[in-house]
Amino acid sequence: MRSQSILQMALTLLLGAALVNAAADEPSSAERLPGMTLKQKIAQMFMVSFFGAELADIERDFLRRVQPGAVVLFGRNVESPRQATALTNAYQQNVIDAGGPPLLIAVDQEGGRVQRLKDGFTRFPAPMLLTAGQDKELAYGVGRAMARELRAVGINMNLAPVADLNTKFDSPVIGRRSFGTDVELVAPILVSFIRGLQDNGVAATAKHFPGHGDTDVDSHLELPRVAHARSRLDAVELPPFIAAFDADVDAAMIGHIWMTAFDSEPRPASLSSRIVSGLLRDELGYGGLIVTDALDMDAVDTAYSPSEASIQAILAGNDLIVIGAHVSPSRIEAVIDDVAAAVQQGRIAESQIEASARRVLALKRKYGLLDWRPLDPQTVQARLNLAAHDELVTRLFMQGITAIDPNGMIPLRGRALIVYPATRPKIADECGHTGFDYLGVSESPLDVEIDWAQGASAAADSIVVFTQNALDNPRQRRLVKALPSEKTIVAALWEPSDMLAFPDAAAYMLGYSPMLRATAVICDILLGKRPALGQLPVRFMN
Repeated sequence: MRSQSILQMALTLLLGAALVNAAADEPSSAERLPGMTLKQKIAQMFMVSFFGAELADIERDFLRRVQPGAVVLFGRNVESPRQATALTNAYQQNVIDAGGPPLLIAVDQEGGRVQRLKDGFTRFPAPMLLTAGQDKELAYGVGRAMARELRAVGINMNLAPVADLNTKFDSPVIGRRSFGTDVELVAPILVSFIRGLQDNGVAATAKHFPGHGDTDVDSHLELPRVAHARSRLDAVELPPFIAAFDADVDAAMIGHIWMTAFDSEPRPASLSSRIVSGLLRDELGYGGLIVTDALDMDAVDTAYSPSEASIQAILAGNDLIVIGAHVSPSRIEAVIDDVAAAVQQGRIAESQIEASARRVLALKRKYGLLDWRPLDPQTVQARLNLAAHDELVTRLFMQGITAIDPNGMIPLRGRALIVYPATRPKIADECGHTGFDYLGVSESPLDVEIDWAQGASAAADSIVVFTQNALDNPRQRRLVKALPSEKTIVAALWEPSDMLAFPDAAAYMLGYSPMLRATAVICDILLGKRPALGQLPVRFMN
């Protein structure tokens, strides 16, 4: 184990040295800017997205003609590691052949609910599990592993981590994407994850500044409103971002959130100069790349055209304007032309365009992208290191699974009844014990199944009920509430907020993830084969 750690450290040092040496030989951003036209400088400020797993002719022409600064990949773009490598090679080669600087190629690879690279890549659990584990080395290891897999296929920027605190448990957009609710627990893990990414060649992005965690509206659909006073924002929402800034996170993404403490009119933070320039750049002194969330989300595009949204975002102080594939390449080119017209009319200062283009180019230089070389798709498996990363995921569950057991119910003693979703039959095998009874039920249990569980519970000394998002499932809640609470242990496989549905339960176990290996660790803890090491990473504030 120690020799493996030494080898990984050596690889990290070699990668860092390679990046530094490559950067040292490249032209600086200051040297590149004088040779660029106004439109080329503006194009460096745009991150675009395409639809397919292959580069279409219209997209190839757009890359050659416009030479944008960045491309973001989504699940629709990725079929396999080999295909993804060929695709990023194609993106880069077309821009370079046209004389443009190589691209930032980004992806949302958060772990848990949001990860675009799936088949052929490591499935990382929800970030909340990292905080529950309170192991900075493991959190760094996850960042390092993600960076290795992203770099293996030509991706150099991760639109992660989510630095929003999960202060509204029923948020439709954040939830388990967050690292937790307590900044004291979250900050060191968040920082370690960021360093793991950036030390290993991938730019990290703290999002969604100034804090999307306390919203009850999804900004993909409409504009959320956060009405907290500045004192509350300083105490809760801002600290995890400040921790990320202190750790020199490469980029900060601005959310589409109306913060009434800064704007009396309903304006997304992403388009607010008071938040982007005033709070983030001037007051907090953040010097990295400022990135918008996608401007084709309904919180923005129902009120602003793509051109006006982009102009407002630049005026607010953003460096990189993200526009998704819902806006066609020809329309994005027209947006860039409209921004150029705004500069020529004096609405936007050209010095601001140059400052943002310089930051984009500087980030590319930092990671050796200005001297880009294609990757061989045929050798991608050797670059991925999947076996070691799979072992890392198992360690995360062993460290993070949490027991809340004020009544000393765990490990189980005597005769136990295990009630579990019949769609997950492995639970019966993993918790296999001759003194236990097992009852598989529907994910939305029928009345007859509830009656069976209630009848079987009479003979049990303890009852374990595995739940899956019980707050959204009234039939699951009815099942658990039909059982004697004084001897019922709720094993929440996904959401810690299942605890709120059953405040009278005798004990709780938290798995944080639907991944199958979580149940194996939960069963080992229930049977006394290993201790529960995790800490509760959330406080239910509302």
